[in-house]
Amino acid sequence: MRYSAPTTVDEALATLTAEPNARVFAGATDLIPQLRSGRPEPALIVDLKRIDRLRGVTLTDATWTIGAATPTSHLTRNAGFAADFPGLTEAAGLIGSDQIQNRSSLGGNLCNASPAADSVPALIANDARVVVASASGERVVRVDGITIGPGATSLAPGEFIIEFQLDRPAASTSDAYLRMIPRTEMDIAVVGAAARITTDGGLCTGATIVLGAVAPIATRVNDAETALVGSTFTDDALAAVAAAASAACDPIDDKRGTIAYRRQVAGVLARRAVALARMRSTASSNESSQT
Repeated sequence: MRYSAPTTVDEALATLTAEPNARVFAGATDLIPQLRSGRPEPALIVDLKRIDRLRGVTLTDATWTIGAATPTSHLTRNAGFAADFPGLTEAAGLIGSDQIQNRSSLGGNLCNASPAADSVPALIANDARVVVASASGERVVRVDGITIGPGATSLAPGEFIIEFQLDRPAASTSDAYLRMIPRTEMDIAVVGAAARITTDGGLCTGATIVLGAVAPIATRVNDAETALVGSTFTDDALAAVAAAASAACDPIDDKRGTIAYRRQVAGVLARRAVALARMRSTASSNESSQT
């Protein structure tokens, strides 16, 4: 197995074109354990972390751009990004230990395509986009179009993600991410729930709810969103959110949780994530009105 560390997008693309049996990585926090567990070694591993465009967190006009190989610790330490996307920041901060977060990245978390990836539900809830590099040029794809199954993505051989793009939320919009794990830290989610809520006074005018670890890919719960929009977050509306989240699950039985348990927890976490996002959206709206 050979190693390459290109410094430009074009150099990386040329390297991947020359070696079809290559695998890119942005932190190797998943790649190295997978190889040690006995998975087949690629002929070449391509380290993307030395490409400047794939590293950094910037705000231009009303759009945040996050390099696909940016360590997640750079997100959790960015006060401006955390203010706009507290839920996504929380999700990024749950990827392993502090040491791992100095290597892990949103690009790696997405493209590893684990059903339990913490950042993916929050990225989808915030309508994130990715810029994909390929030999035929760059294209922009919604995050929910990347993962197609456990360990599988829609990216063609030789393609990789350059950066993520997120539009700044309106003053009355905010998000939240919660997960349930068997231990207190550094574990894989049994269930994850992301919510993004927009409010107008006490009325819900927009909602996105996405579950993780309860299906082969992150699952958007449209019925829960429908139950919320137009409501004033009544007990009945929140109960409908919980019921819809439980019904949307297609989980498996494993050593971390049963099917019945995951369905129950999904409903509880979805309701709690909605309540937290709603509280934040109201606080955000109040702060905006005072400035």
